Formats: sequence, C-alpha cells, structure tokens
Amino acid sequence: MDYIEYDVFVIGSGVAGRYVAKTCAKAGMTVAIADNREFGGTCANRGCDPKKIILGPTEVFDFADNLMGKGISTLPKLNWKANQKFKKKFTDKVPAGTEKILEKLGVTLYHQSPTFIDKNTLLVEGKTIVAKKIVIATGQIPRVLDMEGAKFLKTSDDFLELKKLPKTIILIGAGYVGMEFAHMAARYGCDVTIMEQGSTTLKAFDPDLTTELVEISKKIGIKFLFNSEISSIEKLNKNYRVNYKKDDKNSSLKARMIFNTAGRVPAINELDLEKGKVAYSDNGISVNAFLQNTSNKDVYACGDVSDHSVPLTPLSGIEAKVVSENIINGNSSKIKIPNVPSAVFTLPNIATVGFSEAEAKKRYNNIIVKHEFVSDWYNAKRSNEKAYGYKILINERTNQIVGAHILGSYAVETINLFTMAINLKLTTDAVKNMIFIYPSWGNDIKSML
Repeated sequence: MDYIEYDVFVIGSGVAGRYVAKTCAKAGMTVAIADNREFGGTCANRGCDPKKIILGPTEVFDFADNLMGKGISTLPKLNWKANQKFKKKFTDKVPAGTEKILEKLGVTLYHQSPTFIDKNTLLVEGKTIVAKKIVIATGQIPRVLDMEGAKFLKTSDDFLELKKLPKTIILIGAGYVGMEFAHMAARYGCDVTIMEQGSTTLKAFDPDLTTELVEISKKIGIKFLFNSEISSIEKLNKNYRVNYKKDDKNSSLKARMIFNTAGRVPAINELDLEKGKVAYSDNGISVNAFLQNTSNKDVYACGDVSDHSVPLTPLSGIEAKVVSENIINGNSSKIKIPNVPSAVFTLPNIATVGFSEAEAKKRYNNIIVKHEFVSDWYNAKRSNEKAYGYKILINERTNQIVGAHILGSYAVETINLFTMAINLKLTTDAVKNMIFIYPSWGNDIKSML
C-alpha cells in the first residue's frame, strides 16, 4: 500500500494545532496539518474575535444609554449590516493568512477531517498517512440537541454570519453563548427570549452575581424561561414554534429564528478514534500530565478537545507549548496550569478566577468573604453603571486572595489584576500597597479587599 510519511500530523488548525505545527516544523520535522473547515480555528473565524467585533457597537450604545440626560441627548443608532461588513475585514483574511504562514514553514496542508485506520495511520483526502506522532487539536462544536425538529435550529456560527438580525429570536441555553448573544441582539433591537432547562444561568459563576445579571438582562428586554423542557420545534409560515413544558403545563412560543446555545462538546466524532486505539470520554481525548493519550502513546491532544482542558483560548496556547516540547524532546514537560480567569461578555461583564465561595469554604478552615454591590462608588456613579458588584475570597490564615468574582462594565479587565495577585500569591496588604492610576477601574480592587 502506498502511503505518505510525516514526523508529526496535526488535526485542527486553531490556536493549539497551528502552534504545534509551526514549532515542530521550525525544529526540522516533517509536518502536516488538516482541517475540515477554513484554516485558523474557531476563535479567529467564528468565535471570540468576531463576537467581540459585534459586541463593540453595543458597548458604545450601553455607555450612551447610561448617560442619557447626563451629557448624552440622543442614543446612537446601531447598524448590524455595517458592523458585519467591518467584522469581515478581520475574519476574511484569517484562512488564507494562516495557510500562507504554515506553507512558508514547509507544512503540508489537508482540507478534510482525517480518520484513523490504526494507531499511526490516517486516511485523509483519499491518501494514506503514516505519522510518528499525531496531535488532535480539533476543538469543540455545538452540542447536538436530540428533539423533534432539531434540524431547524441555528448555531453560533449562523448568528455571527447573519446578514440581517431577525425581529424575534429564541436562544436555547443560558450559558456563555446564550447570554452574550442575548445582550448583543437585544441592544440591536431584537426581541430575545432565553429558554433554559435548569433553574439558573452561568453555573460556573458566582450565583449572587449571576442573579443580579439576570435582573439587569430583564431590564434591557431579555426574557427568561427557566425550568422549561422543550419537546419539539415546528416550522410555520414565517416563524418557528417551540413546544415546551413548564410547571407541568404544555406551552409554546414563536420566533423568526431559534438558536442552539446549549453548550459545546469535543469535536471527535469524525475521527474513528476506536480504530486508532485512542482513549476518550464525553469530556474529550483522555490525556496524562504530558498531554499524551492514555492508550495510544503516539497521540497527543491539546486545546479544547483535551479532557484536561478548560475551553479557553489562552489555555490552548499553554497546552500546545507542552505538546510541542514533548514531541521534540521526548516527554520532558508536564502541564502546569495556573489559575485561569473566565468571563462572559454581557453588558455588564461577569468574570471569575480562582475558587468559588463554596469551594473555598470546603478547602480552607477560615475564609473571609468580601461581597458588596457598589453602585455608589465613583467609577459606577461617573458613568451611571447598571450594576457593579464583587465577591472576593481571602484565606484568613495567609491573608492571600483565593477567589475573585466581579460584575461590572470592565470586569473582564479588572479580573486580570486579581488573576495576577492569586497566581503570585500576593497578600491583600501587598495589593493594597500597590500604586495604581486614580481614578481607574483597576484601582477599585484595593477597595474590594
């Protein structure tokens, strides 16, 4: 049988995959990379980056709305179509740019999802590939919902590519994506309803802050249907109808579009992992501390598809570095993950790092909880913020910060300072003795302690 040999074959061209491909190629290895979608991965093409561009005008709108009658007399008019055109200036150049960089390094490109034939052999584009090391970096994809009419559901990819925003939408799932899209769409003038099977939103975040965020969301017109169990989706003439049960009563709701925002799962179904003797679970590719597969030692996994990973772009880069070092030098590098912050780009933002209140109280004997909503602080009053609150967790014995949770317009920036403080094991006294710019949002962290 004819076959092509490589030292390293990478599956997935996002942050993690292309880092491994570039690093191994620079080390003199023969490298190939495959992707069944446009090169560049989710974050740059259809995730974090384009999402933030769509968010941009709504930030301006929200700031102006806060200051209506306080120096602002007319709200800006948002233009979805113009913003989408602006977004494409960023996303359109990503695939070709990514391919050009990889090709310049001598990496061979394949535009199809490979499938395993055996532990070191793949089939892609009708070619048989034998690789000494295989790296799986396929990321995650929207979770498939098993219900009648699920084929009518749109995904986050569709939302970010909409040429025109519909007048009414329903978002199924009140997680990161659902909450962010709801805040964007509502400020663009869309009537938004979020349906959630559970009783709350954003379970990874502090419940006191998420409760406040839900109330703020309602004030900008977002409707919530918690504890709603969807049975089916029907296509009508112009609309779609969601049939659901809530409080033991059957009900229905109509909208022009319905989006599946019920989370994401590892993108592994197309790989035929069983044939490659690759261990995996619902959480992704099973790996050890070297990010090496637990059953096939010639396979590594990094980024969102790894069962070791949290689905965050900065962590993908850290994992890719570990995998690259282990392929080039043998297993010499174990994954060490610092406290990683996470945020939801609603307006206001909600952000978290370190332990939750429940986790901290379970781990430490004595925890100091600093929790307050502070709409009367200068920064909040200056721009008439809709909400500003925090919960900081301090280990009483060491006086070190072990968890930070913030709700506010600049929470995604402020949380970075707390991340630094936690990872460097700074005491509250050390942080308070820092000299920051005043008045600035960052300076508020000293008052939170």
